[in-house]
Amino acid sequence: MLKTITAVLSAAAIAAMVTLISAPSPVDAGPMAKPVETAMRSCANQPWPYLHCVGTQFGSPKVRLVSSERITAAQ
Repeated sequence: MLKTITAVLSAAAIAAMVTLISAPSPVDAGPMAKPVETAMRSCANQPWPYLHCVGTQFGSPKVRLVSSERITAAQ
């Protein structure tokens, strides 16, 4: 039991040291500008966020919108 506790505490200490060493030194945690915040909220998990997010800096560049006419024509 003592060996297990020692091993867990040692692993936690090593993980904490690696985290502290690898963290960037100037952390900017201030509030975002209103336009950026509004744009990010429009790209949040919604039923259909792709209409506002594709092609922006907050949207996934891997998403392609295809109209339903193109889907039915291909089949």
